[in-house]
Amino acid sequence: MASITRGIDHIGMTVPDIEEATTFFKNAFDAKIAYDNKKLGDEPMKGADVEQKLGVRPGAEVIHVRMLAFGNGSSIELFNYQNTEQKDPVVASDIGIQHFGFYVDDMQQAAKRFVDAGGELLSEPGGILGDAEEGSGEFVYGHLPWGTLIELISYDQDKINYPSDSEARRFTP
Repeated sequence: MASITRGIDHIGMTVPDIEEATTFFKNAFDAKIAYDNKKLGDEPMKGADVEQKLGVRPGAEVIHVRMLAFGNGSSIELFNYQNTEQKDPVVASDIGIQHFGFYVDDMQQAAKRFVDAGGELLSEPGGILGDAEEGSGEFVYGHLPWGTLIELISYDQDKINYPSDSEARRFTP
């Protein structure tokens, strides 16, 4: 039976300011604007139908939505809301989506660009942790300027210690 899933199309992320987020993603990861699905200054998307379809708090209004493209990978859809309480971004030990990773070819250069663009690394890049991936490459976690956690990662697919009962190899851009 053929799979009904091709892969991850995009990741949705609420940010405090889409223009600032776009500048960060362009400077750190060569993002390109695909399109704005809701332009700042247009009539906000709001009301019971929007609240139900997007699963947002009552009264929340979508004031800006932008899709960013990243070369050979999933897109990121940026959202900006008004008239709703904002919480701090989750940390890795919270339930729910806690980070996403960018595969990079040059870890040191990528880490420098990340910091230069306004991100904050949690440590220096180092070897990947874990039984299957240990010795396969390096990674580092960092916070985006608004606090969201992301990972920079680079590894050799052939050095991952896949168990004998593995059903697939991980996708590498």
